[in-house]
Amino acid sequence: MILENTINKASKILKQHNIASHALDAEIILSDIIGVSREFLLVNNNLNISTKVMKKYNSAIRRRISKEPVAYIIGKKEFWSQNFVVNNSTLVPRPETEILIYKITNLFRSKKINILDIGTGSGCILLSILKELNLSRGIGIDISAKAIQTAKLNSKNLHLSHRSEFKVFDLNKFNKGKYDLIVSNPPYIPSKDIKKLSKDITNHEPLIALNGGKDGLDLIKKVIYKSNVLLKTNGMLAIEIGHQQYKKVSDILKECKFTEFSKEYDYKHNVRCIISTKVGNS
Repeated sequence: MILENTINKASKILKQHNIASHALDAEIILSDIIGVSREFLLVNNNLNISTKVMKKYNSAIRRRISKEPVAYIIGKKEFWSQNFVVNNSTLVPRPETEILIYKITNLFRSKKINILDIGTGSGCILLSILKELNLSRGIGIDISAKAIQTAKLNSKNLHLSHRSEFKVFDLNKFNKGKYDLIVSNPPYIPSKDIKKLSKDITNHEPLIALNGGKDGLDLIKKVIYKSNVLLKTNGMLAIEIGHQQYKKVSDILKECKFTEFSKEYDYKHNVRCIISTKVGNS
């Protein structure tokens, strides 16, 4: 089958199943199977597609029809200009999280710091920061053994194994070291709102990494309380939060003797990240 017709047919099928990004998804999936860029597909749209490729492509399109995220189908997601291995044990990295990376890397440029990433998942936050901060080291912890395996693989692929460590840990039981910076993108969606998320998310992404309890703040509170113990004096906590959670999280930080350094807004002008400094004795 001709390449252009193949993509158009797949795109039409995805559109019929109410997938908004149907054309883009059809191109990304095929380019990954063939092992070429999307630009190559567009320039060489008269190429013949082999039966073997068509079989793989049709199977992948069926997975997308079931609302499985493209990142899981192709096994990777671009984040901070790097490809990260992802699977259904890790969340798909979101562009909004790059806001946190941008602010942190500018704050600590050329400095040598020790970093802890709580709930590391694919390791994308810690590893993206370490890519920029060449003198720094870090450890990522997660309750999921499969997520930690994925983070270790990403660390190896990005040649950062010598400066990063990933461990399976329940946050409540983690008491190792003192840190200059703690970063976290904890589960922050209220339990009652989980069912309102798209099927791409609820049917395929790990709900343990999304569900923040009754008010969405259960894990945020744990991260803040634990950071108070693990941060050095004047160490920084950078935490991603959900929609309309700024006031409540800000109050919790103040109660725990953190001073707000900055708040970072996403593309819809919601506060997405709070960066604060620990004051008092370490």
